[in-house]
Amino acid sequence: MNITSLNSRAARGVDAVPVRVETHLAPGLPGFTIVGLPDTAVRESRDRVRSALVNAGFDFPQRRITVNLAPADLPKDGGRFDLPIALGILLASGQLGRVDTGKLEFIGELALSGRLNPVPALLPAALACARTGHTLVVPPDNADEAALAGARTLAPASLAALCAHL
Repeated sequence: MNITSLNSRAARGVDAVPVRVETHLAPGLPGFTIVGLPDTAVRESRDRVRSALVNAGFDFPQRRITVNLAPADLPKDGGRFDLPIALGILLASGQLGRVDTGKLEFIGELALSGRLNPVPALLPAALACARTGHTLVVPPDNADEAALAGARTLAPASLAALCAHL
């Protein structure tokens, strides 16, 4: 499969707006583009994701990679989309096989090593996940905050640990 779609959430004040992280791998000159009103920190995720994938033992595809953060008119900020971007690349490139992610939401910043770093303002996303019945995948340092909201959580220490679980 060359296209994937994963669930995440953007922080907007005290709300957590649903965001679809769509990843497409295409033939052509290798490139990595993120669209959908990303700020500088989101655009920099290209480098964090590339290093995290390689350091977690995966291949970084030498293809044209386009990541769309939808809805396109909602500003996206911070490193919270690193994890769904990395997983989208792994799924679209066939490195994880078939994984049902329909009831999962992913939020987390990746360290260059592939470790998951905490993100700020996670509570609204956890409350939204609790209301929808989705499981929220978060960094370990955010697990208590997510559990406080009553959300089902999964808190792997690293990208490799999450992939092994999936």
